[in-house]
Amino acid sequence: MKTYVFRVVVEPDEDRWISYCPALEDHGGASWRYTEEEALYNIRHVVQMTGEGMLEHGESVPEAPPDQVNVYPGTKVSVNI
Repeated sequence: MKTYVFRVVVEPDEDRWISYCPALEDHGGASWRYTEEEALYNIRHVVQMTGEGMLEHGESVPEAPPDQVNVYPGTKVSVNI
C-alpha cells in the first residue's frame, strides 16, 4: 500500500466554490459546492474515488510531478490544521 498526497485547488467562482486536483483533473478529479468547506470536503472524496477507480481499471495513479503528488510507502494519515 502507498499513501498519496495530492495538491488540490479550491477557489471561488461566482456563487459557488470549485475544487480540483491538477494531477487527476483529466480523470474527473474536479467538483464544486456552495461553500469553501464543502468544496474541500468533496474534493477529498473525489480524489479517493478517482484513484480507486483508476486502479480498478488497471491504470496507474499519478506519482508525479513532485509539486502535485507526493507518494509515501505504507499507510499514513494527513490532516489540515
